Amino acid sequence: MRIIHLLVICALVFAAAYVYRIKMESTVRTERVLQLRADIREQREAIAGLQAEWAKLETPGRMQELATRYLSLKPVEATQYDQLKNLPPRPPNFIKPDDPDPIGSMIDTTDKNVDKESVTGSVPSPEERR
Repeated sequence: MRIIHLLVICALVFAAAYVYRIKMESTVRTERVLQLRADIREQREAIAGLQAEWAKLETPGRMQELATRYLSLKPVEATQYDQLKNLPPRPPNFIKPDDPDPIGSMIDTTDKNVDKESVTGSVPSPEERR
């Protein structure tokens, strides 16, 4: 009987130590979570402050004041626009009207070279598209 009592007492001591270790780990993790939440709150407050500062810096009135102070810009006048007849000539067209579409022919060529095993189920095979 004494051996059984001794074994039960030892088991209780080990169980108590194990429960105590779990409690301490959970306490440490809880403190870490609280610290992380505090850090997140600080970062959000810093972000809110920076967003407020950014909104203040990009107000249209301030931008207009900076533009007039540092740039030599003038308002656009109607006389600054030119007539359509003074546009430069259209660039030459290198593709003749009867020639096939070069990009379309490249796509058709790649479609013909596609291996059936490489086509996924979400992309129809070239035969299914026709």
